[in-house]
Amino acid sequence: MTPDPRPPVSRRAVVAAGGLGAAAVAVGAWGTWQAVGRSSTGGASFAEPPVSRSADGLLEVVLEAAPGVTLAGRSTHALGYNGHSPGPTLVVRPGDLVRVTLRNRLDQATNLHTHGLHVSPAGKSDNVFRVVGPGTDADYEYRIPDDHPAGTFWYHPHHHGTVTDQVFGGLLGAIIVTGPDQPVVDRDRLLVISDTSLTSDGTVAAADHMDAMLGREGDLVLVNGLQQPRIEVAAGTTERWRIVNTCVSRFLDLEIEGQTWQLLGYDGQALRAPQERDSLLLAPGNRVDVLVSPSATGSTTLRSRSYDRGDMGMGGGMMGGKVDSSKDVTLAAVTITPGPDASRAVSWRGPGVPARDLRRTSVDRSRQLTMTGGGMGMGMTEFGFGGRTFDPDRVDQKLRLGTVEEWTITNTTTMDHPFHLHVWPMQIVGPEESAEPDWRDVVIVPANGQVTVRVDVRDHPGRTVYHCHILDHEDLGMMGVVEAV
Repeated sequence: MTPDPRPPVSRRAVVAAGGLGAAAVAVGAWGTWQAVGRSSTGGASFAEPPVSRSADGLLEVVLEAAPGVTLAGRSTHALGYNGHSPGPTLVVRPGDLVRVTLRNRLDQATNLHTHGLHVSPAGKSDNVFRVVGPGTDADYEYRIPDDHPAGTFWYHPHHHGTVTDQVFGGLLGAIIVTGPDQPVVDRDRLLVISDTSLTSDGTVAAADHMDAMLGREGDLVLVNGLQQPRIEVAAGTTERWRIVNTCVSRFLDLEIEGQTWQLLGYDGQALRAPQERDSLLLAPGNRVDVLVSPSATGSTTLRSRSYDRGDMGMGGGMMGGKVDSSKDVTLAAVTITPGPDASRAVSWRGPGVPARDLRRTSVDRSRQLTMTGGGMGMGMTEFGFGGRTFDPDRVDQKLRLGTVEEWTITNTTTMDHPFHLHVWPMQIVGPEESAEPDWRDVVIVPANGQVTVRVDVRDHPGRTVYHCHILDHEDLGMMGVVEAV
């Protein structure tokens, strides 16, 4: 496995003007409070979302999407599920049946997508073509396969045209699939990272067309709805951190200053054995499971380093602006306290069995997908694939069940695009091969570059989608329909 989801590329400048658009009016009481809230010692104590856990093979839960949640300790008009953002964490096991009643208390249509779960895209399952109108309820039902990998996943709306507004507004939550042969740790900790922009009265800031073209990034970066929470970890203990990047456009280049990570896997796909990393790159939608084992007391920070995800083709930035598009930001203050006499953690060497490796499997069909669109001035075109914008009534790729396919995804634009395929995870096989099989459900395709993946279409007939996981770009048309028969 490579240390991040994309081949290395050089830093580039990004358009500065137009970014955040209406969010720039977030001044007054909110702006003053926001500045005060940023300190080296951190904000509120770390806390996690409420949990809904399956029992006897069944999880039944109601998710009510509505405005009115607390973010960074302040009442807002942002969105959430059941009064929280993130919404409740759904904890399930392979073989479970999950029944969700989605109550839409918004003033626009919505629906529900279980990101990364290998479940059916048809009927009442992970069907992103369903429309749940304002003021109505809808029942969802997901059967978790008996052989589903244990790991970290998430859920969010996927109604085309409103996805970004609703996720940026706060509609998001984590899914944890538990299973056998997992690390025994002193604590299992969930960190759902999101961002948003709020006006002075706590309303989610609107975005203009330039925001959408760039992919909006919020002024307020949160961990479990908290701004720079204080995390305490005891020296000599081992914690499992499940980190979810739910930001609509922001890339996270994560590090704990002075510490290293033991990477268990990306996107719920376990490595054969943990791998040491100094930093971890997460595109929007990516997740990582890591072990954190500090040995000495002290104070440090969890931060995301600046990351340049490209520009709009102006060759140096609009009006001379040259800035990293995902800026350096402190996410949490970490205090390493004196440890206990003994840790309950058990040294873990991983599952001990190799992950599936499709490089040793014959390919039944190869496909070429080209990400197109963007640009400025007379060269501006609609986002899409192969020059075609999204059409829900058109099937762009027809797959045959029981086959292995190889997809080469080419990015002809001047911005990085994270490519996400629903239902079936992807194994990265190029441009560079890794020693270990590298599985993801979100793969970064660098600007003016390409990535090759293999897909095992082993089950789950029906229609679903692939798209750019800069959600503004998805809403603008960079999405295609795939059907497995």
